[in-house]
Amino acid sequence: MFNCQTKEEVHKIVRQQNVSFIQFWFTDVLGVQKVFSVTPSELEEGMTEGMGFDGSSIEGFCRIEESDMIAMPDPTTFQMISWRPSERPVARMICDILNPDGTPYQGDPRYVLKRALKKIADRGYTFYVGPELEFFYFISDKSPEFLDRGGYFDGLPVDVATDLRRQTIFALQEMGIRVEYSHHEVAPSQHEIDLRYDESLRMADKVMTYRTTVKEIARQNGFYATFMPKPVFGENGSGMHTHQSLFVGDKNAFFDGNDAYHLSTMAKHYIAGLMRHAPEITAICNQWVNSYKRLVPGYEAPVYVSWARRNRSAMIRVPMYKPGKEQATRIEFRSPDPACNPYLAFAVMLAAGLKGVEKGYELPEPIEEDIFEMKEKAREEAGIRSLPGSLYEAIVAVSASELVRETLGDHIFEKFVENKKLEWDRFRTHVSRYEIDRYLPML
Repeated sequence: MFNCQTKEEVHKIVRQQNVSFIQFWFTDVLGVQKVFSVTPSELEEGMTEGMGFDGSSIEGFCRIEESDMIAMPDPTTFQMISWRPSERPVARMICDILNPDGTPYQGDPRYVLKRALKKIADRGYTFYVGPELEFFYFISDKSPEFLDRGGYFDGLPVDVATDLRRQTIFALQEMGIRVEYSHHEVAPSQHEIDLRYDESLRMADKVMTYRTTVKEIARQNGFYATFMPKPVFGENGSGMHTHQSLFVGDKNAFFDGNDAYHLSTMAKHYIAGLMRHAPEITAICNQWVNSYKRLVPGYEAPVYVSWARRNRSAMIRVPMYKPGKEQATRIEFRSPDPACNPYLAFAVMLAAGLKGVEKGYELPEPIEEDIFEMKEKAREEAGIRSLPGSLYEAIVAVSASELVRETLGDHIFEKFVENKKLEWDRFRTHVSRYEIDRYLPML
């Protein structure tokens, strides 16, 4: 791994390591990674002036009459691509997208998060996140055929993907990404590799790298990895539980040793903000039609707006405090899935929580009983709302959200909603295998 801070350091390493190509990575509005490569001879110009490209061909970027965009690499993100041959190594840098005049492009998801973080940095805060991304390994991308029939924390010989995860962890570590642990998840052929928490912009970059690395190591071994939220009927889907906290310097602003829950007033307002605005940010954190096949009762994914300490059916969980671990005080937002755009998702999570802090939202009492087992009337009496049950419901909620529009900016907000409406229209007019099997013989 390399810890570059300047263009000069990047040039030095490229020369010393005989780097053959430098990939420029950036992300479209939907969180799909885009890549193009430059040779070392073009790197000086690429890092000084950026590299121009046609933004009209990138989802959610710009119209054809305003298509010129510039990808400006961030030297602090320079790393060797660990799965490429070492004799002629390939490196990568993550880019910010600029207008031709050098100003930040409003349609760049990375800029959305940077803009949100600038607001809290001006107040002395740093936003830390620790996402837990789940995924499946399949035989191929043609059908969801399992590699194993293992379950939660199973090992060899049941978990046949142990070596795949190990190779992936080594590849991540070589790219400077710290891994805490990995294990087999609940569903057959479902896995999780957890990253050490980090500042949220660095973590969003890591999430994009993580997803690419998982998929590429699987491909090189002849398998297919997917972050699709719900690829198999009747099995648990894949989530991205996101641990988050705010710090002032080295002090955790979410901790209060005198509180019964060891939560500061700020943390309580932050949780209340996430709870109040959860329905309207769900389209960003769960952006696909398939996301709502996961957000159903009975498969561990949270469906109801609530918080708790021990109850994993709640949307927000506050891990129990361990004496002497004040720095670890955090909240866990459990509804997002790993197919979201991490830049946009982290930005709206932060905005929702901060709105609760700014407005002083009151936090209700925790719900420690299994909400899935509660009757509908009991949930109503407890004031427990539901998250959107479909992409359509999520679109309706986000379309009316001033908080999301303000956070994303008009350009990305409108492009995102437009794209999601189109996706829903395509889905609702599609005739599925279920409908053919169920209705054709009887109607």
